[in-house]
Formats: sequence, C-alpha cells, structure tokens
Amino acid sequence: MSQDRRYQVVRNALVLRPGQLQAEPLDILVEGDTIRDVGPRGLAAPEEAAVVDGARRLVHPGLVNAHTHGHGALAKAMGDRWSLELLLAAGPWISGNRSLEDKYLSASLNAAEMVLKGTTACYDLFFEVPAPSLDGMAAVARAYGDVGMRATIAPMVADMSLYQAIPGLYEALPEALQREVDKMRMQPYEATLRDVEAFMKGQRFDGDRLKLALAPTIPLHCSDGFLGACRDCARQFGLGLHSHVAESKVQALSGLKRYKRTLTAHLDELGLLGPHFTVAHGVWLDEDDMRRLAGHGASVAHNPGSNMRLGSGIADMRAMLKAGVNVAIGTDGSNSGDNQNMYEAVRLASFASKVRGPDYTEWVTTPEALHAATEGGARALGFQGLIGRIEAGYKADLVFVDLDHINWLPHNRTVNQIVHVEDGTAVHSVMIGGRFVVEDRKLLTVDIRALAGKAEAARERLAAANEPMRVLAEKLQDAVGSFCVGLARQPYHIDRYGSRTGEGA
Repeated sequence: MSQDRRYQVVRNALVLRPGQLQAEPLDILVEGDTIRDVGPRGLAAPEEAAVVDGARRLVHPGLVNAHTHGHGALAKAMGDRWSLELLLAAGPWISGNRSLEDKYLSASLNAAEMVLKGTTACYDLFFEVPAPSLDGMAAVARAYGDVGMRATIAPMVADMSLYQAIPGLYEALPEALQREVDKMRMQPYEATLRDVEAFMKGQRFDGDRLKLALAPTIPLHCSDGFLGACRDCARQFGLGLHSHVAESKVQALSGLKRYKRTLTAHLDELGLLGPHFTVAHGVWLDEDDMRRLAGHGASVAHNPGSNMRLGSGIADMRAMLKAGVNVAIGTDGSNSGDNQNMYEAVRLASFASKVRGPDYTEWVTTPEALHAATEGGARALGFQGLIGRIEAGYKADLVFVDLDHINWLPHNRTVNQIVHVEDGTAVHSVMIGGRFVVEDRKLLTVDIRALAGKAEAARERLAAANEPMRVLAEKLQDAVGSFCVGLARQPYHIDRYGSRTGEGA
C-alpha cells in the first residue's frame, strides 16, 4: 500500500486501548503521523483514506526501550561470566578501534532488531572510544533515522576510568597492569563537553523523532566538576540526563566510601535530579533514594535481564512504584543484555518481582509491567504525551501482532498474553509515525542482507585490530574480578542478591 497517503484507517483489528486488559474490535484513523480517532468498527474516515486491513491482528502501542547501548550490537555474545565491572574492563577490547562506518553499522543493527521485535522508540546511551565525536554522534542519529525509529540518543561521557572510579582498585593491580591502565586515562572533560555542545548547536532535527540527551556514564566515573558541567549543559540545551546509578553492589559501596552518602543522595546534592533525569538499573537504590527520585519526578530504567546476566541483583520495582518513581523498562546493550527484545524484558520485569518474596500482592502486575514498557518509557525518553498509547493525538506508533501465531492460540487475556507469552515472533508489522517500517515480518527501511555482510566483515577486522586489548582484558579479569568480589562481600544496608548469603554461594 502507499505510504504517502495523508489518511489511513486501520480496520478489522483488535485494539488495546489505554488502561484496558482486553483488546477490543476498534478502528483507528491516522492522519499523517498522528492518530486522529479511535472508535467502533466502521469508524468514519475520509474517502481517500488508505485502508489497512487488520483482520486477525492485535494492535498494541509500540514498545519503548528505556535503556540500550547502540555500540553493543557489534559486541553481542563476546563474554560469558562477566560482572558489570568485568564488562567495563573488557570495554576497550569489545568496543575499540571502531570506524565511523562501524558506529553507524552497530546503531543500525541495534535499531533494526528493536523494530523487528515491536519496539518503536529507545533511549540509546552510545559509547565511543576514547570520547564522543561530532561525526560519531551524527552517525548514530543517522542510523536511527534511516531505520525509521524514534530515539533519544545520549553520548556516554566520563573523565575518570574504571580504575580511578572504584576506591582501591588501581592499588590492587600488579604494577605491570597499572602501567597498562595508565594509558586509559580520559581526556579533560572540558574537551568532551565542547564536542557535545558543538553537536547541539549544529544539528537540526525533528524533535518528535529524535531527541538528544547526555549520559554521565556512572557517577563514580565523573568528577564532581564534570557532573556539575553536565548539569549545566543539560539546562542550557534542555537535554535529558541518564546515568548508571547503583547498578551493582560495588558501585553502591564505592559511593559510600567516596561520598559518605549514597550515589543518589550525592547526585541530589549536586542538583542533577529532576524530571529530565533517568537512573539506569537502580538495583541497589534504598528507600530514601527512591523517595528522592520520586520527589524530583525522575525515572528509573529497569533492566531485569541485564541485571541478572551481570549478576548485579534483582531491583525492587514494587518499592519504586510505591515510592512514586516513574519506572520504565530497558533491554540494556547487546554486549550485556544479549538482545533487544523488549517482550523478553517486560516478561522478566514481571517474573523478577515474583522471586523477591512469597506475598503475591506485592508482585508487579502485567498491566504495571506493560505500562512501564510503553508510557513509562515514553516519559523517560522525553516523549510523554506523544507515544505509548493508542489514543487520539498520539503518534501512530503501532505494533500489529499475528493472532494466528501459536503464541495467540487461543487468545485469552490480552495484556497477560503480551507480557507473559509474546516473545517477538508473532510481530507481523510495525508502524512508526504512520509509516510501516516492518510489514509481513520484513524490514522495509534498510537492507538487512547488506547489514549482515558488513557486520561479518567488521567482526573479522575488529577482532584482529583489538587482539592486544583482548589479551589485556584477560589479564585484568583475575585482578579486577577478585577485588570486586571481595568488595561486594562487604555489608550494605540493603540486599538485592538472589542468594540467602548475598554472596551467590
């Protein structure tokens, strides 16, 4: 069908309305990129409207991935038993020596996987070695635009390395490894922010499609001066801020050692918290942290799959919701969460709450999980009121699920089935802003076969170029791993591990 018609009307589908548990037989009128009306079958539409036949389709709002890393797509499945800190130690190996084309390619792969699996918008914290560049930021923005996906893109920035960030880690390294990590010192933050500001001033983009943010990657990796400069830059340009806060117990303990207070309390003291601020992971947030975030209208991007994959623990989503925090859901990057399947992430968000304790009344409900994966994510990305609902005035970001797929035979309870059964394989078509980017399970906007060839060529080239860093990462693993395991066994005032001892033993 033509993608250039001003009006389209979706007929014969079952449509999931906001706050409903069961999809209803409704029609959707789309004008340009926006939903104009939702109503009973036979909804009035202009004569020239193109008809989208939704027979045997369930239409639900596009999923919103509140935390991903575009650079991770070229590094999927490169590690196994990696904690967060071991992943960071491996960073120069798995993400080093990327060309500008590699950066575009990785972000394109990231976006392509998401839209094929029903995600229409994301918050991408992308990383460049050694620091963000004007060309790199533009390449990531272009990748999302080419795939046709909405995105809030945020360059990850820091002025301290892992070995400076965790108190005592550098001193625990053998002298030979100290000399190696000395080469990983970050550039002065003033230079980093100059490039970010230049990119902001030089870009013209559709704010309904692409938003920019800033990601001081982990508070411990940023001096207070740098965090203050990020705060000021965000205020000057109206940017969101997104940071990995209390993701691991090592981070939480290191925050207390350095600041004599939690990481969240320190960020609050520095004036970074607000409605524009998103905490990534937040596994080790305590109740006071959650109250602070809620009081400032901040969000938490809950990444249950990555939290388990990296052994970080089980975040308390119920406590966050009780405190009034806006909770969104993310996949994390494919270098740590392994895939970009938001159906899996929302399912794990539901399941993770259930293993926290036996009181089923405290478990996260399927409507709460789906809300976090749609409207909660929209708010975290800065798209609140634009996406996340099938409602007049919202953008036409729609996922068409095949009701003849085995996942939907039979179709019992719509929201339960989206959260607990759907795994992305029943996604038939995806519309973003009134334009089909996926139809009949085929990506229409970029050539997947061409991406595949480029990805394999990049893998071979990068493996050779980064071999010295792979060797170094293996040497660092024992020293970093043993230090961080020892640190994580120290007491903290809350426990987010799944074992009774809190030590995984």
